[in-house]
Formats: sequence, structure tokens, C-alpha cells
Amino acid sequence: MNPRLKRRLRRGFLWSVLLFALVVLGANRWVINSTASYLFDDSALMPENEVGLVLGCSPYASDGSRNAQFYGRMQAAAELLKLGKVKHLILSGANPDSRYNEPRKMREALIELGVPPDDMTLDYAGDSTFESIERAQVVFDLTRMTIITQRYHAYRALFLARKQGMSAVGYMAPIQGVTGHGFVYPPREVFARLLGVLDLFILRPEASRGTQAPAQENR
Repeated sequence: MNPRLKRRLRRGFLWSVLLFALVVLGANRWVINSTASYLFDDSALMPENEVGLVLGCSPYASDGSRNAQFYGRMQAAAELLKLGKVKHLILSGANPDSRYNEPRKMREALIELGVPPDDMTLDYAGDSTFESIERAQVVFDLTRMTIITQRYHAYRALFLARKQGMSAVGYMAPIQGVTGHGFVYPPREVFARLLGVLDLFILRPEASRGTQAPAQENR
């Protein structure tokens, strides 16, 4: 290969990497800076809302142990309901087949924490954060809500909600086993925030608007 052409290709590659890094950084700062004032870690300071949206995740970690983030979200949801900061919970998560059902697992965990079944509605089509937020608005007809998840995730969820015109606040769920509300920052969240921006303004994936019927479950 011509040495001059090789240098140009190398330079172009480096500039492309730098540009991509700047775009990722800019998207992250936009998401965080525009939502930080709507995020709370003290339940006593939380504004009241009729509905709390609990964002799902697996109750199990990759090694098969209990997922501290899942149980932290359940703890936070039960706490806000008990304090009257929310009056009803929507449990939104993935349910692709009979073997994996996040909303059902959330419901079971919350019942163990003393939450009455009538205070919960299960959304089985929250396959992504974008879909959970959009379905809260389109399917459940919400204009206001409290989003319950960990801090790193709440920035993105709040960004998606508020940029779609919803009056949303977020509550930082603790991570069980970590002091206070802890701070876990999965590297993939950096790129998930960029994807969230793209989803809103460019890609516009269409969330399922169907009923909240579960996939067939093993009884």
C-alpha cells in the first residue's frame, strides 16, 4: 500500500474514533445534565404521584446469585407505596417466553414485602427502557409518574420520559449489599444513553401497544 495513503487512512481512522468518542460523551452529558434535578435519593423529599413505574431486570445475576439491583428496586417500590409517595405500581419488564418473566418475578417479590396485589399492574411488554416509558404514556395513558430504578439507569429513563412530554421524577433504588444508594456504573450504559438519544430523535422504534397479556407460563 502507498505509504501516503496508509497515513491518510490511519489519520482518518483516528479522527473517526475521536469524533465518535465526542458524540458519546456529548450524549451522556446531555442525558445526565437535563435530568439530574428530577432524581431523588431521599424518599421524604419525593413529590407524590399516583403511579410509580418499576423498571424490570432479572432477579438473578450472571452467576446465578440474587441480583442486588432487582431486590433494591423492589425495596424502593415497596417503600414509596408504604409512604404514600405513589399509590399504584406498574411493573414493566420483559416476558419473551414461559421461562423468563420479569413482571411476574417483581410481583412475587413485592408481595413478599407486603405490597397488596391490587396495588400492582403488570406490563409484560417492557422489553426495553424505551418501550417501558413509551407504553406508560401510550398504553397506560400516564402524563405523570415516578420512575423507580438505580441511579445510573434513572438518568436515561427520565430523559426518555421528559423528552416525550411526561412530568416524571425518579427515585434512586438502593443496591442491596451496597451502603446507601451505592453507585454501579455498567460500561454499557454509556452507549445505552447514546442509543436512547438516537431512539428519540432518529430511530423512533415503535413500542408494542398491545394488551398486557403474559406469554404462556408454566403453572
